[in-house]
Amino acid sequence: MAEQGEIRTFIEGNVGWLVVDNTRRHNAVSFAMWQALPAAVAALDADPAVRVIVLRGAGEETFISGADISEFATVRRDAETSRAYEAANEDSFAALRSASKPTIAMIRGFCMGGGMGLAAACDIRIGAEGATFAIPAAKLGLAYPPDAIADFVRLLGPSSTKDLIFTARKFDAAEAKSLGFLDRLVARDALACYVADYVAGLADLAPLTQMAAKSAIATLETPPGSPERKAALAAADRCFNSADYAEGRAAFAEKRKPAFSGR
Repeated sequence: MAEQGEIRTFIEGNVGWLVVDNTRRHNAVSFAMWQALPAAVAALDADPAVRVIVLRGAGEETFISGADISEFATVRRDAETSRAYEAANEDSFAALRSASKPTIAMIRGFCMGGGMGLAAACDIRIGAEGATFAIPAAKLGLAYPPDAIADFVRLLGPSSTKDLIFTARKFDAAEAKSLGFLDRLVARDALACYVADYVAGLADLAPLTQMAAKSAIATLETPPGSPERKAALAAADRCFNSADYAEGRAAFAEKRKPAFSGR
């Protein structure tokens, strides 16, 4: 592993794994890792073998403890340096948010600050009992720009987002589930099997449908006729004109499991 940690990727079957690896610092994300993350997401998203992308921390103890604070005296020391740092943050969140394929955050242990931001940018968050969450900016005196908190507001609402940032308090997985941050909450020793089963189920279904759904949901706040709306409509048209749609109809008529190809 690199001295400042690294972003690793690998593919198992139809699943692309995106691993934040900095175990010496509880998988804290260094500036170099923030910079590397968008390209790693893009590579998995572009790989035709990948149906689902799973974000996780290295090891079995923690997800992502946040940004690597040990670097802040140099790379995030003032307003000028923070702008480049925040741009790297926002590029990482945007890469996950805009990936065409489903993105799943697999959360155990610490999920704090920038780690919560990365999880929030994913489509689905599956957490283990015993996980700990926080947005500790107020303990450091730093600020999040609008793009960095947009996903928190989308998931939690304005009031809960304010509460968590104002108080910087830690909260457990049960509260994360009740707030709407976690989509699924499972026993700690069941997390790996649960995620494996969940993503295998996704990978068996029609990928063009999943992509079209992501596109449509992402454009709900854009005006009719916008480029984003037009792209979402084109994604829907692609489904109806696809071999997968024909396969789905045939499989239903023949009472068998469909074999989707993404075409």
